[in-house]
Amino acid sequence: MANFDNTLSLKIGTAGGTLLSMAPNIASVDILRTIILAIIGAIVSFFVTLFLKWITKSKEK
Repeated sequence: MANFDNTLSLKIGTAGGTLLSMAPNIASVDILRTIILAIIGAIVSFFVTLFLKWITKSKEK
């Protein structure tokens, strides 16, 4: 059991250290751009889904 705890602690520590070392290299502009692109992608995906449902519904009639 102790070995498992050490392994988990090591993995969490490694992941945390990696994320913290990457944080200063990410500009706030990149984060904002990513958020905006995610929103646009979600909106486009939603409307494409509605359009495809409308096309398939009209063909079934």
